[in-house]
Amino acid sequence: MRFLQCLLCLLLLNCYEPSRECKNFRTGKFYSETTINGEVVKSTFERSETLQIESYNNKIDSSKLRWINDCEVIFKTINPKNMAEEKDIHLKILATTDSSYIYEYSYVGETKKQKGLAYRSH
Repeated sequence: MRFLQCLLCLLLLNCYEPSRECKNFRTGKFYSETTINGEVVKSTFERSETLQIESYNNKIDSSKLRWINDCEVIFKTINPKNMAEEKDIHLKILATTDSSYIYEYSYVGETKKQKGLAYRSH
């Protein structure tokens, strides 16, 4: 009996797939939180189909966007100020709700990924 319960549980977990209504988050105003080196980093940003302007730590960054598909985008900093900012960033939306999304991102070509949470601003 215990085996059947475990099997049913595994089947249900494997069938569950989080919602990914990514088109709803391609444009708009957002607030984001991510943890980098144990510190929570907060930012606000506004995104159009081809441009994102982000504000964090009293700095403003602008990036050109290239959408790979509805859930993945490449960011290219418009005016990089150092070598790190010259690297493109790949962001993938993993799951969505009606007002937020969970994402992971990394520098293009690197395997180390960070995760974050973005909320639609009003």
